[in-house]
Amino acid sequence: MEIKFIHSFVTNNPQPIFLLSFKMMNVLSLVSYNFLPPKMGGQKCIASFNEWLSKRVNLTCVSTQSNNPALASYSLHNILSNSSFRYANVLYFFTIKKIIKQKNITHLIIEHPYYGWLAFLLKIFLRVKIIVHSHNIESMRFKSIDKKWWKILWYYEKWIYNKADANFFITENDMQYALQNFGLQKSKCTVITYGFELKHIPNVAQKQTASTTIRQQFSIAANDKILLFNGTLSYKANLNALDIILQKINPILQQQNFNYKIIVCGKDLPASYNNLQHHKNIIYVGFVDDIAAYYLATDVFINPVNEGGGIKTKIVEALGFNISLVTTKSGAIGIPENIVGNKMKVIEDDDWVAFANAITTIKIDTDLHEDYFKFFYWEKIAAKALVAIEEC
Repeated sequence: MEIKFIHSFVTNNPQPIFLLSFKMMNVLSLVSYNFLPPKMGGQKCIASFNEWLSKRVNLTCVSTQSNNPALASYSLHNILSNSSFRYANVLYFFTIKKIIKQKNITHLIIEHPYYGWLAFLLKIFLRVKIIVHSHNIESMRFKSIDKKWWKILWYYEKWIYNKADANFFITENDMQYALQNFGLQKSKCTVITYGFELKHIPNVAQKQTASTTIRQQFSIAANDKILLFNGTLSYKANLNALDIILQKINPILQQQNFNYKIIVCGKDLPASYNNLQHHKNIIYVGFVDDIAAYYLATDVFINPVNEGGGIKTKIVEALGFNISLVTTKSGAIGIPENIVGNKMKVIEDDDWVAFANAITTIKIDTDLHEDYFKFFYWEKIAAKALVAIEEC
């Protein structure tokens, strides 16, 4: 913040009038992979976070060549290689050092801990403050999907979190884990969650229009409940969840007096699943450009994901569209139950009978509480992040 003063020539007042003016901070965002255009949850998180933060700071982003600068409202330099060797390229130190000096950057945000070594070098030589923006505890996510080298990453995460001036965690659970296991100072840690673009729930007319369109497109009867599962199917946790739907949940639902169709959206379905449409009540759509239309048409969103880490972005989006949700306990991490009311039913992991029963009994005619948007609206999240950046 700057303090300026001017003389009032209009009133002939010889005393200076002091004005407060705010000088926007110069922040660099370092993103090590493709996120524009955003298609998956993690990409949407970075795209939206940067977009909203850029309304409050002078934001410059350095990312990979696969990104489209035309899709950013801020300055984006897509100069990093798409090769996996980019994570070890020491020459990027000099490239980014030049940008930091040209733009008078004071704070550097790295998405995920992978470029921690580079951020640390820039901190030493340029005295910039560094912030690690985590999407989950990466080492724990890799442990959950049986990556043998997860412990190496665990020590690397611990190191860069402790070297950072501030750490942004996607959930309260992740922050508490880091505090307890990495020995961090609480004053350096803040929960900066995944957000939602809308301020309020969609109106009834929007939902009715979407429902009519989707039902006509896929010949879904008026008395059938539309259940939706959405996720990139090259991601092991999502593919395992699809297996659970096909082998556990769908067979149980077929035994009950319940009319429904399960729509599955998501790209990269393995070739071995080519017979997916042969499963009764399953409609596979693949990747869709406008997932909002499917959210609006859905009666119940189902999330049988019980592995991986961080917040499940699909849940944040589904609830924001005022959809009733049935999820595993692991899948509900990061969603405060007190702000969703009756819209979310949490089931113990691996209890698929209870999961299926919840699908048939959950209320779909109740509305999400407005407190949800106070917590998950992107504008409020960006404001919270700015406070943490200013204080580090």
